[in-house]
Amino acid sequence: MKTDILIIGTGCSGLYCALQLPESLQITMITKSDLESSDSFLAQGGICMLRDESDYESYFEDTMRAGHYENDRKSVEIMIRSSAGVIQDLSDCGVDFQREESGGYAFTREGAHSKSRILFHEDITGKEITGRLLARVQKRSNITLLEHTALLDIISRDNSCLGAVVRKEDGTNEVIQSGFTVLATGGIGGLFTHSTNYRHLTGDAVAIALKHNVALKNINYIQIHPTTLYTDGKDERSFLISESVRGEGARLYDKNMQRFVNELLPRDQLTAAIRAQMEKDRTQFVWEDLRTIPKEELHRHFPNIVAHCARMGYDVTKECIPVVPAQHYFMGGIAVNYSSLTSMKRLYAVGETACNGVHGRNRLASNSLLESLVFAKRAAQDMAAKNTVPQPEPEISASVNPESYADYDAVMADYRKMVLQEIKTAESRACPA
Repeated sequence: MKTDILIIGTGCSGLYCALQLPESLQITMITKSDLESSDSFLAQGGICMLRDESDYESYFEDTMRAGHYENDRKSVEIMIRSSAGVIQDLSDCGVDFQREESGGYAFTREGAHSKSRILFHEDITGKEITGRLLARVQKRSNITLLEHTALLDIISRDNSCLGAVVRKEDGTNEVIQSGFTVLATGGIGGLFTHSTNYRHLTGDAVAIALKHNVALKNINYIQIHPTTLYTDGKDERSFLISESVRGEGARLYDKNMQRFVNELLPRDQLTAAIRAQMEKDRTQFVWEDLRTIPKEELHRHFPNIVAHCARMGYDVTKECIPVVPAQHYFMGGIAVNYSSLTSMKRLYAVGETACNGVHGRNRLASNSLLESLVFAKRAAQDMAAKNTVPQPEPEISASVNPESYADYDAVMADYRKMVLQEIKTAESRACPA
């Protein structure tokens, strides 16, 4: 198979990247699962937007402070300055952000934000955005979507990416030659026992980058979300109780139903406080009280959270719910420049699998969707600016043996071990014994 652009992943960053590329290019998109099983569909809270120039310094400082000032300042500037254009693109795609009666955007606030600057659609903003982008992609005749098609490896020569080896839905392996390749494979939650991520997101692209000596960055920077609904651990993934709930006034209580923390602390600080309280109380969770939010607002802004809690036996209008921290977001990943190009020529990385330094050590709430879209667009612009797409080389397919990856489970198991070991090694370097 040959294609101009190969995009691996169909979350918001991959979809948006495809839509920003010229329709004259043939684009092939693959996804390890079905089209809607990406973490982009799960994002509840919203997407940040610079409201006006008077908000710039505050937004910049909030992002830097949340990231412990380890953020790449230029990346942060690019993200913030690009936000209005991205939001306009999304609106043009039909994304239905909440509006005030006056017709203007309604903004909410989340932890570590000094102002309300987050756009939302109920409590399913990720689904609204990603679903609209997917619908647009499905209408493009130049874009081919392949479900249940997994990345096994990339093909490289002289530090250039020439395509990939993939496992198709029927279990056979195939080489896809491409002019440019974009890694948009998502996070690493599938490596952890408790995570808000889909289980099939296991950092395959990070392992492949390691294998091919593609530079990584901050691979041990892994964010824990402080509030997920506590269960007995049998669920496939942890259900997230959005940061926006606390932004709208929800409170956290200890075992004695006493408030013990400022709920709007940055996520890492709040997580530490919750874990300390759980240890002190010798409990497996703390309580979150949504009754502090007016009932009408609770049902309007957070209908899916209310409904999920009801399915789990909790009436959030009458009782508190048990919550516990869980792995949530990967701030590190494959190192990229400001155009999302990796250290390998013709290979880009966008979304959660990439690290452009925006988030630093800890992500500010609702910056993830924005960052993914901003730098996906920049990747598309960079590829388009090259004017000509490198053509596939006939001998490449003959030089690759797809059957060397015949044992799929063994390949994936090796990749998981590689990523976990690299995280452990990076952590030991950061915190030597």
